Amino acid sequence: MQRELQQTPPSDGASVSYDLREWQKGYRSLPEEYDYWIDEIAGKIPEELNGTLFRNGPGLLDVNGQRIHHPFDGDGMVCAFTFSGGRVHFRNRFVRTQPFVEEQKAGKILYRGVFGTQKPGGWLANALDLRLKNIANTNILYWGDKLLALWEAAEPHRLSPNTLETIGLDYLDGALQPGSAFAAHPRIDPACEFDQGQPRLVNFAISPGLSTTIRLYEFNCSGKLVQKQTHAVPGFAFMHDFAITPHYCIFFQAPMSFNPIPFVMGMRGAGQCLQVQPNQPTQVIIIPRYGSEPVRIIPVKAGFVFHHANAFEQDGLLYVDSICYADFPTIDPHQDYRDVQFSLLAPGQLWRFQFDLNSQTVEQHLMESRCCEFPVVHPEYVGRDYRYVYLGAGHSAEGNAPLQALLKLDVISGDRQIWSAAPHGFTGEPIFVPRPQTGSHGISNNGPSNNGPSNNGQAEDDGWLLTLTFNGQLERSQLVIHDAQDIREPLAKLTLKHHVPYGLHGSFVPQCFLSENIV
Repeated sequence: MQRELQQTPPSDGASVSYDLREWQKGYRSLPEEYDYWIDEIAGKIPEELNGTLFRNGPGLLDVNGQRIHHPFDGDGMVCAFTFSGGRVHFRNRFVRTQPFVEEQKAGKILYRGVFGTQKPGGWLANALDLRLKNIANTNILYWGDKLLALWEAAEPHRLSPNTLETIGLDYLDGALQPGSAFAAHPRIDPACEFDQGQPRLVNFAISPGLSTTIRLYEFNCSGKLVQKQTHAVPGFAFMHDFAITPHYCIFFQAPMSFNPIPFVMGMRGAGQCLQVQPNQPTQVIIIPRYGSEPVRIIPVKAGFVFHHANAFEQDGLLYVDSICYADFPTIDPHQDYRDVQFSLLAPGQLWRFQFDLNSQTVEQHLMESRCCEFPVVHPEYVGRDYRYVYLGAGHSAEGNAPLQALLKLDVISGDRQIWSAAPHGFTGEPIFVPRPQTGSHGISNNGPSNNGPSNNGQAEDDGWLLTLTFNGQLERSQLVIHDAQDIREPLAKLTLKHHVPYGLHGSFVPQCFLSENIV
């Protein structure tokens, strides 16, 4: 039995929890690069919390005053928050990609953006220029002793974890070739049963077309490629994220088509040439990680998924929990992204899909109707049966709005906790940091660490949430620390000296990365 991905409209009397002008201020460039210890702190930083939080996102929303069309086209800027002895040090650096360096030297836009940014001069100046600008702005990963800035359509850039200095393009010791894509949403299997229970990095790349090629990569803790697969699936695919279990990789292929003519002729960005195919189902692609089991493609009701919360296997069934939209958020070439009317857009909502792989049938139901995005779970529970998911969420229980809250959902009981930064605060992706356990050998978000595994008696929600928020009244950003067991009030707020533009993804590692000249 399937249930339509229906959205809950806001009630007529619903109050607005935000000032659009304050929200818009979070989309200003931050051209400066900083190094300092944060000294404006409300509350107390947990003494056990040590390590480095890395965040990535677009840091420049213009090039010498020439605005880019969409923030997803902005040059990547990595922030590092280093927790050490009850203090936190902040550093930010732009990823010095070749296009970034060229445009900064020229003082103008030289490259088209996937999401609509055009070079000056109209369509004639952009026609037949099909180059991709690797903006390295989506995620930041520390694995195999390498810090990698990711953008899903090209190679990673390697950075110094201590200084954030750009080292250059990285091909993962020969796993990638020049020009290869490497997705910006890797997953970490916390205990790979085919690698003696050691963590594994699992990632993918897609080559879309009339049929789409999916490449799967698996790397051991030292960063060595230990498995690679290639599969072709019918139709065009645009997939930002995927989910894993111990035995499967799962992709949601929305019913979309791509008309390249406006892009080739210089009239639109490639992302503006995507169109949803009405009355067509979403195809769920289930690829075995090992063995000779066939790839399965199972249709579900149409919808679009940017992010998955988790997936797991239980009693012969496969479960996938995902943030679903009733439609793909279109990118209007004539609209200023800052003037979005949230009430006219379908909100993201958390759904559960239950697959019977033998009968190739699916049941689906709504788990959370509140507008939400950026789901995270305890890293030891990735791909496993779990209880708690944490999300950025809307302040109000109904309708669509900017993310202003954090939501903790118990997926078994349905119990919820919420903390809201409204009316002036705006949230994003929370990062779960497990509380350290003496003598254990768990993993952090991005590799081996001393964080306690679930089989060491540690509660699943024993840890902290780290969330970078923007305060539109102060026009500054704040790093907010919550106890993951009770998120209703923060433990501490660390206010920066400036704002950080709204970011995308990040990760936490237990190493305290600082440059040698920091005291």
